[in-house]
Amino acid sequence: MSDTEWPLADLDRTSTRQEGEPPQPSGLMDLLGVAAVLLDAEGRIVLWSPQAEALYGYTADEALGQYAARLLVHEDHLDWVIKKFAEVMDTGQTWGGTFPIRCKDGSTRPVELRNMRLLDDRGDFYALGLGTDSPTLRALERNVALSTRLISQSPIGIAILDTDLRYLAVNPALERMHGIPATEHLGRHYREIMRQTKFEGPEAAMRQVLKTGIPLVDHSTIVGRTPADPEHKHAWSISLYRLEDAQGHVLGVADLVVDVTDRYQAATEAAETRRRLALIADGSARIGTTLDVNHTARELADVTVPELADLVAVDVLNSVIDEHHPAATDGPALFRALAVKAAYPTEALQAADPPGRIASYDVDRLATQCVRTGRPILIRHADGNDLTRIARDDHAATLLARAGVHSYMAVPLTARGTVFGFLGLTRARDPRPFDEDDLAIATELASRAAVCIDNARTHQSVRNAAETLQRSLLPDHPPELPGLQVASRYLPAQAAYEIGGDWYDVLPLGGDKTALVVGDVMGSGIDAAAAMGRLRTATAAFAGLDLGPARVLEQLDAITSGLEPYIATCLYAAYDPHDATCHIANAGHLPPALVPTGDHPRLLDLPTGTPLGVGGIPFETTTRRLAPGDQLVLYTDGLVETRHHPIDERLDTLLNLLDTPARPLEETCDELLHDLRYPDDRDDVALLIARAHPFTPA
Repeated sequence: MSDTEWPLADLDRTSTRQEGEPPQPSGLMDLLGVAAVLLDAEGRIVLWSPQAEALYGYTADEALGQYAARLLVHEDHLDWVIKKFAEVMDTGQTWGGTFPIRCKDGSTRPVELRNMRLLDDRGDFYALGLGTDSPTLRALERNVALSTRLISQSPIGIAILDTDLRYLAVNPALERMHGIPATEHLGRHYREIMRQTKFEGPEAAMRQVLKTGIPLVDHSTIVGRTPADPEHKHAWSISLYRLEDAQGHVLGVADLVVDVTDRYQAATEAAETRRRLALIADGSARIGTTLDVNHTARELADVTVPELADLVAVDVLNSVIDEHHPAATDGPALFRALAVKAAYPTEALQAADPPGRIASYDVDRLATQCVRTGRPILIRHADGNDLTRIARDDHAATLLARAGVHSYMAVPLTARGTVFGFLGLTRARDPRPFDEDDLAIATELASRAAVCIDNARTHQSVRNAAETLQRSLLPDHPPELPGLQVASRYLPAQAAYEIGGDWYDVLPLGGDKTALVVGDVMGSGIDAAAAMGRLRTATAAFAGLDLGPARVLEQLDAITSGLEPYIATCLYAAYDPHDATCHIANAGHLPPALVPTGDHPRLLDLPTGTPLGVGGIPFETTTRRLAPGDQLVLYTDGLVETRHHPIDERLDTLLNLLDTPARPLEETCDELLHDLRYPDDRDDVALLIARAHPFTPA
């Protein structure tokens, strides 16, 4: 018998035995406990096996020499048994069947028998009787039959592999899954059938199971295509366990494969749904954190890359930013790029317009069609013609093709019923084409971003108007002042916030005097800027009447009381170069800083006073001398107040910055703004620095 003809169990044992070593006994024969009894021609027992003793109960001494029929058969069956024995001995035909055998203890046991005639070398006949317990045999037959039917009819793919991982058996379900006949599996190694790299994991797992004996249930899920269904992806769950015989010898490994495509797709769809909901939630939280058009567009790009697209561009019609050039209703569309982002370095970036660039897109381009129809565009599989319509020109289309762009979406940016731009998304490295769900997410994100961009655009327009008004109301101080050198700055709030009512003024007065004024109208926007303009005009008028600082503030207080609901702070200083004295009154404003020549800066200790508009509370005037070179620094709270630091700490920082060797006032202004201002500061800043120098009357 060749190795390939051995039963399954023996096939495996040959892989571990030494060369020339015979196979080990089969556990099946041991399980059946087949008893062998040899009778001579007269029916006497001449050979008695240990298995016969175990099955019938008689020892060899008790059985040998006895007539088998009288020892083992009940009297009711004796004649029939003698007749059958004679037929076997006369004809040589084998007889078999289930027969009740009388055991030593007097009980009767059904035994499956096979009787056959034997011929020895002297020409004498013998009868060999082989028997096994009938219930045990029937149970084994039933188990084998059930196992065979279970495996052959199971919807679960089942493969038996030997210890070298070569296929020994494959059931029909696995044949169908693989699309490969069972005959082409047998004798071949696992990786000869499952060749893809992804099956290295299951192969290693099989070796682990063979080594440890620990089963792996639902060990891994493999996704791929097979010859049985090359057009669709399937998912299979793999379970493994080691096969052993009754003596514990390792036979191989069982590979159970369950097609879990439906479960995998459901889980994938559920995960995708969660991802999309998370993306929308993320967009809701991250888009529109400021009232800045460009920043909002960048937030939209940051949310969509790489979670939704490999490359995204946010463009608006140029007319949205430049209201002096209305959008054309036909012909090419003029777009201004706000943001562009890629998930990785790619040539496709060169095909997109960088932020700030204005580009013209012909009427046949998808961007133009998107903004003019107000409908989103989905290109699942983009070919060369599609790329030409996506790109602004042929060169850009070539770059998109080289970058591997294969899918595209254009989603309109619509707010208050008006389309003012589009969101363009492409996929290149991501192999998945865009689908309707992706389009729904992009539309939702674009809708939110559009409202935020439109709000930011409106805010920017109002803010620009307020800033223009504000700057138009601020003075250009005279180039020469008696006994003073002056530098000033005005810095509006950051783009996300409205312009406030901060102001400064330098007013030449009679008698070579100069008035220095810094004030802050509480509130923001055009109204605050207008109120500031009225106060500045009034200040100039009262200063021209040669009123003292306290009297000027009293008059301003009366005016401000009529500007409800506005309240303002103000610091008014009048410098007389003839005696180098500075008369100062404060209406609820932060104290000015004095930088004496050769000494450390300090804040002037002045009566604080109440803000303008409170009404009815008198103001006080304080007089300080200014030596040549002394500096007086007036500022609004936007320079030193923040949400993150105590005001005392910030005032100390201001004094430290002023504690430097003498330098030009313009440099001092720039350094103070650079070191004290934060990118997200919400308030305006007015800064005025005056330095005293010797004065000689004309």
